[in-house]
Amino acid sequence: MGRVSGKVAFITGAGRGQGRSHAVRLAEEGADIIAVDLCQDIATVNYALSGPDDLKETVRLVEEQGRRIVAVQADVRSADQLRDALERGIGELGRLDIVVAQAGIAPLHGKPPMQAWSDVVDVNLIGTINAIQVALPHLTEGASIIATGSAAALMNQGMVQNPGSNPGGTGYAFAKRALSQYVHELATNLAPLKIRANVVHPTNCNTPMLQSEPMYRSFRPDLENPTREDAELAFHVQQAMPVPHIEPEEISNAVLYLASDESSFVTGMQFRIDAGGYLKWHEYHV
Repeated sequence: MGRVSGKVAFITGAGRGQGRSHAVRLAEEGADIIAVDLCQDIATVNYALSGPDDLKETVRLVEEQGRRIVAVQADVRSADQLRDALERGIGELGRLDIVVAQAGIAPLHGKPPMQAWSDVVDVNLIGTINAIQVALPHLTEGASIIATGSAAALMNQGMVQNPGSNPGGTGYAFAKRALSQYVHELATNLAPLKIRANVVHPTNCNTPMLQSEPMYRSFRPDLENPTREDAELAFHVQQAMPVPHIEPEEISNAVLYLASDESSFVTGMQFRIDAGGYLKWHEYHV
């Protein structure tokens, strides 16, 4: 217990899924939380996003750990909204030590198609950059920045078979690759200040994003109306280990390590929690 005791973490996408899991795990180990979530749907995303009640549940779970939490509904696409939310949180909690830029969407086959592209780039890439950059003025030596990438960012993309057929899907992979490069360059520039920046790359993670009709169709295009059971037969293709997916807590354990002083000299990492998925796409290289 107490691996991040006395620290304050700013977490986007904290209403449910990985973001909630990270908030609770860091609270278990002594951190206070500034939690942000949009708490409403986006039209191009064909599954329900978190709502106000989800964010309230995150608050309850953090407070159950005996930690303080400031929860704000805000849109990561707006730097001004994020800045206001963060400054409110710092005003109540007094400091900022950890940034977890987690918020993300997957508008697979979203319509209008190019709006789906714009939405996923705005949330997954620009939203990540916004969260980090509003936090930078408040970070000092020993601080840790953690962004959520994806195993999709590390796959060999190969030839695009049907250009323009799914901008929301291809935009997802692009945004995760671009944020990975952004964090790499950011880590280089923050290293002299002893502030760290890393990316975690989950494989299939058992959250509402994965357990959704658009994702089932993506994994089972051979079926007209695939069920969860149908899709889970194909989920295994992503991993070298014989599992369909991992749980959010697996990612949270990595986030905790990167947030804690245990990783004081770990920066610029592309940290994979992928059940060996990377091994299926790449030969050994340095």
